[in-house]
Amino acid sequence: MKKYTLKIDGMMCGMCEAHINDTVRRAVPDAKKVSSSHSKGLTTFIYDGEIDEAALRAAIDETGYKLISVSSDTAEKKKHFRNR
Repeated sequence: MKKYTLKIDGMMCGMCEAHINDTVRRAVPDAKKVSSSHSKGLTTFIYDGEIDEAALRAAIDETGYKLISVSSDTAEKKKHFRNR
């Protein structure tokens, strides 16, 4: 699993975040935990595999926002502990 971080220009409000989140979910159907921050200009999501960056860039550009950069890192799985 990888955590992808997208730097996006043009997000100004919560509705912008929702538009980007919907666009990412359409472009990367199996994306998990998609979230955006207009104040930081970032969108993050978890995906098992490599994304098609060109397709994602085209999908975001079509909405009127601009994908500045894409980075990824290994996503850590949370460990669940039970109290015994």
